[in-house]
Amino acid sequence: GSNVLRMSSGIQIKTKASAPKSKTCSAESQPKPSDKLNPKTIDPFRAYSQPPSAFAATYARGGIPCRLVHGSVKHKLQWECPPETLLFDPLLLTLAEGLKETKHPYTFVSKEGFKELLLVEGAAEKAIPLLPRLVPVLKAALAHVDDEVFGRGLDALVQLSAVVGPSLNDHLKLLLTNVS
Repeated sequence: GSNVLRMSSGIQIKTKASAPKSKTCSAESQPKPSDKLNPKTIDPFRAYSQPPSAFAATYARGGIPCRLVHGSVKHKLQWECPPETLLFDPLLLTLAEGLKETKHPYTFVSKEGFKELLLVEGAAEKAIPLLPRLVPVLKAALAHVDDEVFGRGLDALVQLSAVVGPSLNDHLKLLLTNVS
């Protein structure tokens, strides 16, 4: 067995130094527990189905730092880092985009994620600068043919309004045609 020993001694194992933890947390860094559960499979119908939406693609590659936790009665979100440490740009916009989704788990993750992100301390200051980009996204959800998408868009608009207050007023004319 001496030759086995000689061969293995030539292998160097490089250990990766762990980066210091910063205040904001990147979603793309850790492998997701869901990666082990959902091995990539080849879908023979893929060529004919529409490409995944931007939201679905972002979710699939781990760009949305929260995951759906299936409860027996109620589903909830599990955040990879405290939501208050996350950057609203682009996360709030991505979650708003996700309101147009019609498939599970995207429907739940986008709606609940949008709501929980707006609940963090200082949400108003973080959300107000995004209004010019956020309102058209919500308008698209409100203009959607699917009633559930419209409902999620309306709920999101109500939550946003509660957070940003009068700052939303300038943008309302864009939305009112869809709401009525």
